[in-house]
Amino acid sequence: MTLLYQWLQRAARVQGNNKALVYRDNYLSWRGLLHRVDRRAQEFKAMGIKDGAWVGLMLGNVPDFVILALALSKLDAAIVPIDPTTGARELELMLTAAPLRALVTRPRGSEGSITASGQTTPPPATPQPRRGNRTTVPPGAGGVGGAIAAAAQASIGTPGVDAGAEVRRRLQGTLLTCSVFKRDTPDVDVDPIAILFTADSLGDPKAVLRSDKNTIAAVDHAIAALDLTVESRILVAVPLFHAYGWDLGLLPTLKLGATMFLEEELSARRVGKLIREHDVDILPGTPQMYAELCRLPTAKKLELAKARYLAAGSRLEEAVANEFLDKYGVRLLSCYHSTEAATVALDLTGKSPTSVGKALPGVDVRVTGADGKPITNKDGILWVRSKALSPVSLGPYDAETKSNGQGSGGKSSAKSASKSPASIGSVDKQGWFRTGDRGRLDKTGRLYLVGREDDVVKVEGKRVALGEVEGCLESFPKVKQAQAMVVTDPLAGAMVVARVVAKSQCQAEEIIDHCARNLAPYKVPRRIEFCDVI
Repeated sequence: MTLLYQWLQRAARVQGNNKALVYRDNYLSWRGLLHRVDRRAQEFKAMGIKDGAWVGLMLGNVPDFVILALALSKLDAAIVPIDPTTGARELELMLTAAPLRALVTRPRGSEGSITASGQTTPPPATPQPRRGNRTTVPPGAGGVGGAIAAAAQASIGTPGVDAGAEVRRRLQGTLLTCSVFKRDTPDVDVDPIAILFTADSLGDPKAVLRSDKNTIAAVDHAIAALDLTVESRILVAVPLFHAYGWDLGLLPTLKLGATMFLEEELSARRVGKLIREHDVDILPGTPQMYAELCRLPTAKKLELAKARYLAAGSRLEEAVANEFLDKYGVRLLSCYHSTEAATVALDLTGKSPTSVGKALPGVDVRVTGADGKPITNKDGILWVRSKALSPVSLGPYDAETKSNGQGSGGKSSAKSASKSPASIGSVDKQGWFRTGDRGRLDKTGRLYLVGREDDVVKVEGKRVALGEVEGCLESFPKVKQAQAMVVTDPLAGAMVVARVVAKSQCQAEEIIDHCARNLAPYKVPRRIEFCDVI
């Protein structure tokens, strides 16, 4: 059994019938959670899932996600959370980066990619060109199921991988489907307990392997910085399948035996209701979510002794922070978090929302110029070093590069970094991780984020590479040239818009539909502007 299941056992022994997980009008005690986890572990074992297997959970913020993740932990299998809105093409890239032994999906998962509303979308019609010197992975036969089959087929001929026949099984008492494959675990330098996805500098899925050591460091940093205790009441409305919700929601809850409130519907009205009804004192959130909470007519001050409401994923505007303080009586704490390095910096005072505060104890941060020399009070390249830094990450082209005899490709580790200068997303000889962000450190050590080195931006707290969106737009037969950008709307927050030069007459709806078939929902342009030249 791995670390997470050990924490569950301890919490069940100490906390007993105290609430562990609250979802809507139902809750699970720690003993009840342990009982359900043990049953699911037996079911997974009967399917042939064993120690070292990589298993994907394509689920949202529902109790089944937590139960199945901990069941896999009991079996020493690696948990691979995947956004259920992931499109078929992007899923192919994910499965190429992290070949899975099994994948759990929601109903109709084999018929198309699943949207946030629970509906399915048609499979992608054409492969999507990518900007840069990379080859496009062939599209699947159709939808999520087609993506799984395509990735399995693509893995034939890769050393140590047997695609075999796919078997789908329904999990007992649920509508969830578990697709099981005959595959071996990839040969990597670390035995991961979880594999979390983010995007690399070109927008491709990047699998970040979390070991037990860096997981312990990540959760210990968060617990110490936020002064979390067993009495903490943590509302997780941000996705658990992203590192932000995983690190500041699930992990502290398990380590401390605290209470976690799960919410799948990320709406201000729902979140506002929960924080009032349950006296939530820990809330990992996004600036957009807090801006929407400020606009609620039901906004009123919260009677909380020590609330720690975090804002991460994009810039927190000072006006939003001040309005939230005025209406709710709580100071928002700007936070800097990444999938590779977990929680890096936090503004514990809540008095400087335009910065992300100072680096947490045990975390080193530096800003350098292009020559690699540290600078102060100037904008530069942001580097991070800590025990929470993940030791290895894999990209979808690693297997292709390796099979061509060209080395480990996108693998990021101190070992590979020692052979060449650190690029974005890799680690240098001294263990410094190049984040891809640009920042500024003042003389007091307070960190300000000022942009990116590449064209990656944040939308809804998720990474979007504008080059990827442009490549998708230009793959549409009626589009000659395209430019993607991010604009911030006072009501809707950050969103992708596009300027397009058309080859022939077409409607904006056609282009948006094409993008919806090939991109994750948050990457799809909300507005198309036609022009003669770009």
